[in-house]
Amino acid sequence: MNNEEEIQTTTMVNTKLIDTKEELDNIEITLENAQEKMLLESIKRLKNPFINISVQDVARDLKIGENMAYAIFKRDDFPSINIGRCWKICLISYIMWKTQKRV
Repeated sequence: MNNEEEIQTTTMVNTKLIDTKEELDNIEITLENAQEKMLLESIKRLKNPFINISVQDVARDLKIGENMAYAIFKRDDFPSINIGRCWKICLISYIMWKTQKRV
């Protein structure tokens, strides 16, 4: 046996064959995991996820009237802030709330 055949034989002995179909069958995809991935992908696409948006922006996004948007801003589970007479919410907080809650 020459040197090249020895290397091939040694390599074949140390190589482990992995069936990828078995590996894919064992992966569990949970709803929470999928939601987290979708949330991360949507945040990555934003130019500035930390800007503050107004009641009018939320109303346009949810396709509701301003009165209903003000009611949402006053909810305890909605992470908004009141600056003087203006209600604001950080865009990233709004996206996280929107993916977790339904109006």
